[in-house]
Amino acid sequence: MTGSNGHGATLAEKLLARAGGLDHVVPGQIVEGKVDLAMMHEQGAQTVAPFHQMGAERVWDPDRVVIAIDHWVPASTEGAAVLHRILRKFAAETHLPHFYDVGNHGICHQILAENGWVVPGDLAVGTDSHTNMLGAMGAFAAGVGPTEMAAVLALGQLWLKVPPTLQVRVRGRFGKGVTAKDLVLRILGEVKTTGATYKAVEFSGPTIAGLSMPERFTICNMTTEMGAKAGMVAPDQTTYDYLAPIAKHPMHPVQPDADAAYERRVDIDVDGMPPMVACPYSPDNVRPLPDVVREHVKVDQVFLGSCTNARIEDLREGAALMKGQRVAPGVRFIVSPASTKIYQQCLDEGIIQTFTEAGAVFTNSSCSACFGGNMGILAPEEVCASSSNRNFPGRMGAKQARIYLLSPAATVAAAIRGELADPREMM
Repeated sequence: MTGSNGHGATLAEKLLARAGGLDHVVPGQIVEGKVDLAMMHEQGAQTVAPFHQMGAERVWDPDRVVIAIDHWVPASTEGAAVLHRILRKFAAETHLPHFYDVGNHGICHQILAENGWVVPGDLAVGTDSHTNMLGAMGAFAAGVGPTEMAAVLALGQLWLKVPPTLQVRVRGRFGKGVTAKDLVLRILGEVKTTGATYKAVEFSGPTIAGLSMPERFTICNMTTEMGAKAGMVAPDQTTYDYLAPIAKHPMHPVQPDADAAYERRVDIDVDGMPPMVACPYSPDNVRPLPDVVREHVKVDQVFLGSCTNARIEDLREGAALMKGQRVAPGVRFIVSPASTKIYQQCLDEGIIQTFTEAGAVFTNSSCSACFGGNMGILAPEEVCASSSNRNFPGRMGAKQARIYLLSPAATVAAAIRGELADPREMM
């Protein structure tokens, strides 16, 4: 496939060309893409009225639609209960079989990932901005608004503008206690929150090739904080091995061309890189964690969770540090797994016991404290160490609260010390 100016095509260009049934596409081109998977959570309740207003009566393909309740689980406000009821009624009326309701729930992106709903080659859209996470499958995955989703539900198609691509090439080996979360924070520090606005971010290089699928989910998840339309990793054997037992439909993998034309390249070397931290009030206000530790930043709350870092690998890592320790006096530590399946794994492996014996609160799976709307809401002037993806003013409650974004290990270190701490000192 040849892209613009006789160059080869990027991963995003190939994926959107496939979705549009075209030989090739160029940045800025409008593509009418066939959608492979549509996902809705509570915000999806806002799609129901426009769906009916446009005269639609049935969903284009009920087997390609997933609904997952995840922000307020169980409903914590009357408003949330109404949203849940709208979705349940819509699913019943349009015969949508893939509804992840209370008791079989989880963060929508994790539900899609662990159940194989998105596979290489797909065009996937969801009513949440962090749908980018699923691009780790070698797919084009993006968030869309409620009216766009209504059209997708009715037609199975969506107009998309082909984005230019920012290529991030990573080499080197992580040191002890340094993770994919530290990597994506460092990238954010360089690209900034507007550096990839309506662009695709394509990750490559030997370090990326060595990442597990959960680690790839973490880095693609936070391309949203770069302003990106999509974040992605080309599929490889790691992708296929992960999806082999769970894929819900056939894969159509594509690879970027060696001579693809990228709008910009960013090269990162992780050799010798320390853990990183995003300081208030922006995910791109990134500094080396050891520098910030020297400032003795006291914390009131610690949150280990979110679609960025609440997978079983993250919770195992946190529990290993927590074993035999106690949550510092005056600190509230909230741990929220990303799905009911992960909750069950934590139960089976004694992870829940480890955290609760240490003085943490282990919740059911949900978005939890991440978005400041359900639990763990911060008061003015309070400080939170969080494994989530955003620390803008008001993200977790009061606008005057301060949020520091860290790796799972670093959040646990903060819970134990009562202030920001370098997890490597506890390993």
